Amino acid sequence: MEDKYSSCIILYPSPGIGHLVPMVELGKLILHHHPDSFTNIIILITTAPHLNTNSTAPYMSHVSATTPRITFHHLPTISLPPNYTVTGTAQIFEVQSLNNPNLCQALETISSTPFKIKAFIMDFFCNAAFEISTGLDIPTYYFYPSPASSLSPHLYLPTIHQNISTSFKDLNAFVQFPGIPPIFSSDVSKSMLDRSTVGYKCFLDTAAQMAKSDGIIMNTFHGLEPRAITAISDGLCIPNAPTPPIYCIGPLIAKEKVNSEEHECMAWLNSQPSKSVVFLCFGSLGVFGEEQLKEIAKGLENSGHKFLWVIKTTPSQGATDDADLSTVLPLGFLERTRCMGLVVKSWAPQVAVLNHDSVGGFITHCGWNSILEGVIAGIPMIGWPLYAEQRLNRVILVEELKVGPWLEESDGGNFVTGVEIEKRVKELMDSDNGERMRHRVGKLREAAKAAITDEDGSSRLALAKLVTKLME
Repeated sequence: MEDKYSSCIILYPSPGIGHLVPMVELGKLILHHHPDSFTNIIILITTAPHLNTNSTAPYMSHVSATTPRITFHHLPTISLPPNYTVTGTAQIFEVQSLNNPNLCQALETISSTPFKIKAFIMDFFCNAAFEISTGLDIPTYYFYPSPASSLSPHLYLPTIHQNISTSFKDLNAFVQFPGIPPIFSSDVSKSMLDRSTVGYKCFLDTAAQMAKSDGIIMNTFHGLEPRAITAISDGLCIPNAPTPPIYCIGPLIAKEKVNSEEHECMAWLNSQPSKSVVFLCFGSLGVFGEEQLKEIAKGLENSGHKFLWVIKTTPSQGATDDADLSTVLPLGFLERTRCMGLVVKSWAPQVAVLNHDSVGGFITHCGWNSILEGVIAGIPMIGWPLYAEQRLNRVILVEELKVGPWLEESDGGNFVTGVEIEKRVKELMDSDNGERMRHRVGKLREAAKAAITDEDGSSRLALAKLVTKLME
């Protein structure tokens, strides 16, 4: 008998454009390759006064206009309790916990419509939702937007917690997690460094809940991280319980908006020689102090290589428009490098830039989305982590993927000198080692294409397996 309900899946991203985009791309991917699988994909959006929607609102409007089968449902606004002091990652987890009553109401409301909820897929930061969705008997999956090489230590955290009584920040030693190179204790995700913090407890709880889920979906592909993926799939990261199914369906990369070619940097890149430009971009939160900005400028100028540099500034630095960038850079830098480089403020179309023929290197904050974009473009990268799990990502970038060097830091790991930047740029662009990295990332680029485009590609097969499971 034909089901009287239309089927849908619910996606629940945590706040922030970096988490929303991969979740939307997951929805698009399902609809593109399996258009008859679900009638609709509903994305639940957290709203709160402290959340910045400057980038997410226009993005959602664009998605709604171009992919009408993806709809956004804004949950009622939540407010933080008075005198709330928790910040950073712990706040993201706790905000989603405060959202649980709204989430429960939304799921119950959707269930009462002509939509049958086939699955609930949530960002791992939304871990508090697990008790709501499973309590309503909805199959529940985690979406993990970071690499498998980050999921391995996350899932293994309860085991480490039992075996080691010292916080990672005090351990001062290399730690071996399944399927990845040894990680120095201070390079684990920042939220895992101190076991006395709320953030650490949130990661510990999330690991335990993920192990009980119906599956974990990852934005990666087998050819990129075979050791980590195999270790997770073989149960090495959850040694005392069954491991849920793992679905590696990446790389999920959003296409640039149609107006990316209109950005001033694209016209400038058109006039540069092939593979001659180093691109510097540090994500939505990548803001440096004036002293560090001046060191970057010195390193770029002394390297002798062409560069395209995206600078984000704060109002306190006094740079409110492009003309004011000279106030935070060395005296005369913009004039001296006019024929050598281009500095732009706030934003550049990163995907379009990385895929431009003139770009030959990428200095990145090691956000996973940026690393994937670099891999797909076939561009070797220099790792400069700034926050979250990016120090771990840097280890994977350099030691596992072998597609670039990292920058040696000074001043307790918070500062990089111009001399170091100059050295690494020259290594990437001029040396035999740099050429080996370029060749290596070219191979990974081809592997990424095969994973998502070939009928028997690993990500295509994983997606088909996932959709079959979701439709049960």
